[in-house]
Amino acid sequence: MSGDTGSGDSVGPLPEPGRKHHFKFPTAYTILFLLIVVMTILTYVIPAGSYKYNKDGEPVPDTYHRVDQTPQNPFFDTLRAPITGTYGLEDDKGAINTNSDTVGTLFGAIGVAFFVIVIGGFLGVTMTTGAINAGIARVVKKMRGREKWMIPVLMVLFALGGTTFGMAEETLAFYPLIIAVMLAAGYDSLVASAILLLGAGIGTMGSTINPFATGIASGFADVSISDGALPRIIILVLSLVAGILFVMRYAKRVKDDPTRSLVFDKKAELEKKYLVESDGDDALGEFTLRRKIVITLFALAFIVMIYGIVPWDALHIPFPTLGWWFPEMTASFLAFAILIGIAGGLSEEKLVGSFVSGASDLLGVALIIGIARGVTVIMNNGNITDTVLYWSEQAVGGVGGIAFITIIYILYIPLSFLIPSTSGLAAVTMPIFAPLAGFAGVSSALLITAYQSASGIVNLVTPTSAVVMGGIAIAMVGYGTLWRFLWPLLAILMVINFAVLGLAAAIA
Repeated sequence: MSGDTGSGDSVGPLPEPGRKHHFKFPTAYTILFLLIVVMTILTYVIPAGSYKYNKDGEPVPDTYHRVDQTPQNPFFDTLRAPITGTYGLEDDKGAINTNSDTVGTLFGAIGVAFFVIVIGGFLGVTMTTGAINAGIARVVKKMRGREKWMIPVLMVLFALGGTTFGMAEETLAFYPLIIAVMLAAGYDSLVASAILLLGAGIGTMGSTINPFATGIASGFADVSISDGALPRIIILVLSLVAGILFVMRYAKRVKDDPTRSLVFDKKAELEKKYLVESDGDDALGEFTLRRKIVITLFALAFIVMIYGIVPWDALHIPFPTLGWWFPEMTASFLAFAILIGIAGGLSEEKLVGSFVSGASDLLGVALIIGIARGVTVIMNNGNITDTVLYWSEQAVGGVGGIAFITIIYILYIPLSFLIPSTSGLAAVTMPIFAPLAGFAGVSSALLITAYQSASGIVNLVTPTSAVVMGGIAIAMVGYGTLWRFLWPLLAILMVINFAVLGLAAAIA
């Protein structure tokens, strides 16, 4: 399944043939639960403190003061924290409210988690119809003989998948087809890998309405998904152009002189395997009228979501403002999943089965959101969140918006390695960084852009992603070769990110 699972919530890298791995990076679940344990211990060490909060639940600068120490129970509170964080039995600062009759408030993770599960079902139904695979195969078939231009067209298509629904694992199905086409055209398997990995990866890095990156982070930062869309679109367009030119330049080099291919030693083996054994685009099915209708409904689902969440009245645009958030978005995607199943000709049993299967694929993501929220619960109940925020405020005080967003971006690079889950990373960091951004005069929307662009850079090459390691294994590309190929582009993408974030901070 797609989305967040492909951007860090993976089970770990696939080993390269012939190599023995003595260390396996812990899963996101283990890392986040260990963070809960660490935070529980820190409630005994870090001084307790609190800010005064305004009516919007935002901390008021220069109001920090010490309060009584409230250390958390290392056993009971640690185990209860993810459950508390998921159900939302807490007030607006995350403290447990045992007298509350409201379960699952916006401050809990249950609304976000259930949204993710329904999105998984929506994608499961769509993928079962075969419409997306058949659509891509149709493009490949139409452009045979013009493989040079297939590179930008396919990268744009995969980037659209990345920026809208976090396309990731779905790309693995296309590797045999794209590899076969690129080899037949005189390119190599690295070109094919780059089309898929960079296309979807850059799209996710420049997420605009991706519910797994932008949506979840927006939920925890309490802003609309549509806020800050312009910088994200600019990052998406500039990065995609850079990626396309980079891949086309390498492809031309290989076409002119095959010995300059970084995987030239695998050429004979790859051609024997993929030019003989590949089933070609027929394996992905015909692009029938029924599948065209499914693609249309699929796109319409995201258009409806955008319309529902945009505050048209605040923009002085004469459209009715619906004021949607996670409950309404969840219901909308559920409705479209049913419509797509009917339009795709699925039986009742297959529609329900594919929805449940797709939802179960993202159940792990939903669990990660709850566990990650548990970190915040421990910190808030131990009254150390505001102390950490106060220390951070003192550290970055007076640096200005440009310097602040640059520091945050750099900080998200190691954090993305430490917490290999975009959802978990958002749930852990947004409650701290969003108020801190307010102190620095930076919007929460721009903070989200920094988070997802930094995380997106890391997830293009992280060895903890099954999408990265699985894809290059199919293409017979070594991990070291991938780094050797990609590092110049990674540097270019980081420059683009820094420039757009800095400019957005400067004119805010």
